[in-house]
Amino acid sequence: MSDIKIAIVTANGTEERTVEAGTKAWQLFAETPDVIAARVGDGVDAVLKDLSYELVAGDTVEGVEMASKDGRDILRHSCAHVLAQAVQELFPESKLGIGPPIDNGFYYDFDVEVPFTPADLEKIESKMKKIVKENQKFSRRVTNDDDARIELADEPYKIELIGLKGNSAEAAEGASAEVGAGELTIYDNLNRNGETVWKDLCRGPHLPTTKRIPAFKLMRSAAAYWRGSEKNKQLQRVYGTAWESKEALDDYLHLLEEAERRDHRKLGRELDLFSFPDEIGSGLPVFHPKGGVIKRVMEDYVRQRHIEEGFSYVGTPHITKDGLFHTSGHLPYYADTMFPPMEFEGTNYQLKAMNCPMHNLIYSSRGRSYRELPLRLFEFGHVYRYEKSGVIHGLTRVRGFAQDDSHSYCTKEQAPAEVKHLLNFMLTVLRDFGLQDFYLELSTRDDSNKAKFVGSDEDWAVATKVLEDVCAETGLELVPDPGGAAFYGPKVSVQAKDAIGRTWQMGTVQYDFNQPKGFGLEYVGPDGTKHQPVMIHSAKFGSIERFFGVLLEHYAGAMPPWLAPVQVTAIPIAERHVDYLYDVARQMNALGLRCEVDESDDRMQKKIRNAQLQKVPFMMIAGDDDVEKGAVSFRYRDGRQDNGVLLAESIERVAAAVASREQV
Repeated sequence: MSDIKIAIVTANGTEERTVEAGTKAWQLFAETPDVIAARVGDGVDAVLKDLSYELVAGDTVEGVEMASKDGRDILRHSCAHVLAQAVQELFPESKLGIGPPIDNGFYYDFDVEVPFTPADLEKIESKMKKIVKENQKFSRRVTNDDDARIELADEPYKIELIGLKGNSAEAAEGASAEVGAGELTIYDNLNRNGETVWKDLCRGPHLPTTKRIPAFKLMRSAAAYWRGSEKNKQLQRVYGTAWESKEALDDYLHLLEEAERRDHRKLGRELDLFSFPDEIGSGLPVFHPKGGVIKRVMEDYVRQRHIEEGFSYVGTPHITKDGLFHTSGHLPYYADTMFPPMEFEGTNYQLKAMNCPMHNLIYSSRGRSYRELPLRLFEFGHVYRYEKSGVIHGLTRVRGFAQDDSHSYCTKEQAPAEVKHLLNFMLTVLRDFGLQDFYLELSTRDDSNKAKFVGSDEDWAVATKVLEDVCAETGLELVPDPGGAAFYGPKVSVQAKDAIGRTWQMGTVQYDFNQPKGFGLEYVGPDGTKHQPVMIHSAKFGSIERFFGVLLEHYAGAMPPWLAPVQVTAIPIAERHVDYLYDVARQMNALGLRCEVDESDDRMQKKIRNAQLQKVPFMMIAGDDDVEKGAVSFRYRDGRQDNGVLLAESIERVAAAVASREQV
């Protein structure tokens, strides 16, 4: 056979190699069992291939290890196929939806007569383990639309996906794992005799065989509408997780246990912080007095910080004529996430989904000079977005929320410095709240789908370069997010890790060259002529509600003293010590510290336990000796206790912890 030249990407660089024509990718990595697929091509043009891929001259090939992000996606998508096969073997009448990999796992949707029970999931998982042991081969086969329709005639949802091929905007979330703009492929599961025992419409790639699946577990089932629309039939979605080793799976399950312990929805109930009354509606939280304290402290802090950073506080209404959102360009781009309009006096009004259009009206309310720029406007703007019911999640995904929203109007020359100012401002805010581990994500335009975005190529290039350069100066890791930009310009978001290593998207900085043009915003320059400013959006918390929920989980409810609703619980040993502690509480309250006296009939140990359950940072316990000496026993929530601490010192300990924003 003739030879061909290829290149292999290794840890030490790219090396050229000559191989026989007909060589498969697996042959390059036969001595590297962790490699389960191949990445073929250079940079953004590289595509993932099965190890059975036959190399062609000029290929650049890189091995994909199972423990990598792409490798885990391939593992999980392969596991989703095993799940679907198991379901159809146990429930032959079930019809297949889609089964993509997702963060930390996978799912598959099924049309079944009766919802799955926990007992069903146990049977399905057992059947999956049998399929894994059978070492079935994943075999890729190219087909065409007509043949696929005949072959999959009993799978109505697959037939629908074939009709959507190449039109990802119309397809279901995750459908890109099955159909795309290119050729149509089916993966057959072959037994040891080479016979097809199951098949699925799929783009791949997959593991070589089912036996390469090292560790998985089914997690739960839930209802899910086909293609994410309430107008479609409700299917049963089975979620699972899969990992490159049993140890990695155990670590993840332990993380889930810890995450459940920290779930802000659970903590919100236990600590009496907030609720979601059915009478008000899904995704619309109300804050109880203790939650209100945390929210107020957050607001007071960030309001003062904005003033110190040169922002002017403004206020805007909750509704507006819908023409304003046409001017801003949000309609029709964001129409699906906005509540339906309300007709009043012959005009349609919209609940506000974003604050920026109203800030533009403040800017344009009078003439502006270059001497005023950068002009910085800020408000706690309450906005409303129609999130689908399936994605509502406590405080972290709601329909009504407040943004610490700011907009800076500046010259193009000032834009880099302003972006840097805003990003540094945001990072200091996060650090003050105890978040220290960050990376940045730069969301840019998808050049293959420019219809989703406004503005010229030059506008996008300039704006993207400004954000990219400022991000590089921070020294933080910068992760690209192609296609994730807002329609009006690129953005950079801060991704913060919490105490157990989960990543949360926090605030954003967005460069906008569209709205100033749409609103006709101008300023008079040094040359006496009118110029168009640049508009930069920024939210430091993102939303107060979401940030509240993230902090609650980060601290597992044990908020730092400066944020704690009750900073000190004063505990009398006997009833005769109550008045003494009320005087202590009055002294502390006069200093702006939050102290409550527990004068319940509970025994002292029960009172201490109650304060610990409520995550109160400090306790001051008083008996006869303490009253006589003007002291207390000073107790921390972790159980440490100092006896006989004079009142002045005790109060100073609390005040110092609050002022420093330290955790105790």
